[in-house]
Amino acid sequence: MLVLPAVDIKDGACVRLRQGKAEETTVFAADPVAAARAWEAQGAQYLHVIDLDGAFDGAPVNKDLIRDICSHLNIPVELGGGIRSMETARAYLEAGVTRLLIGTIAIENPELMARLCEAFPGKIGVSLDAEKGILKTKGWTEDSGIRAVDAIKKLIDMGTAFIVYTDIERDGMQQGVNLAEMETICKVSSVPVLAAGGVTTLEDIKKLYPLTRYGLEGAISGRALYEKTLDLQEANTWIAAQKV
Repeated sequence: MLVLPAVDIKDGACVRLRQGKAEETTVFAADPVAAARAWEAQGAQYLHVIDLDGAFDGAPVNKDLIRDICSHLNIPVELGGGIRSMETARAYLEAGVTRLLIGTIAIENPELMARLCEAFPGKIGVSLDAEKGILKTKGWTEDSGIRAVDAIKKLIDMGTAFIVYTDIERDGMQQGVNLAEMETICKVSSVPVLAAGGVTTLEDIKKLYPLTRYGLEGAISGRALYEKTLDLQEANTWIAAQKV
């Protein structure tokens, strides 16, 4: 099980939002590249990067900054936010991103999603961002009316390689994970799943860990790591001890 630090980029800085709301932004680092390098130094094995400007604008905004992050790291990077064309996907992969997260397009343009999965096998994941189990799109600003559990099989049939499931109501709120919902998603999915939203303390990691038997690959945490309610090294040490 991986613990992936989140580096969310908005206006050139590393930030965290509460429940995805752009007006509720906390800046945690002025330099996202420095933040990314710091997480690697603390033992991160994978980095989760989101171009928030891209997610809201629907186009890549911070591609030069993201290229810099990839060039300064020795660990893989997954990226989401504003990836809504074949050209954008190809450009990011060529810039050093290991795998891509597709959100809005996966729900609103399944034909393009299928083409992306075919063109870049094993590299395309889907970001399922849900509120009360209903998927949101366009940077969490629009309600799709589609239940997350109903979308998963279709997305996997298209070639989706992995899923990031975010409980929007928990995101950035430090209220703990929605364990029942995560278990449902893991059991429905036949591809690896990462949990996001509410991963606040080591206890959350301990609660999530049993879901690895159902395909949970890892947990993504942002605010908790920056505010030190969750310690990355402590979490990694605990996870490593479970394999003994």
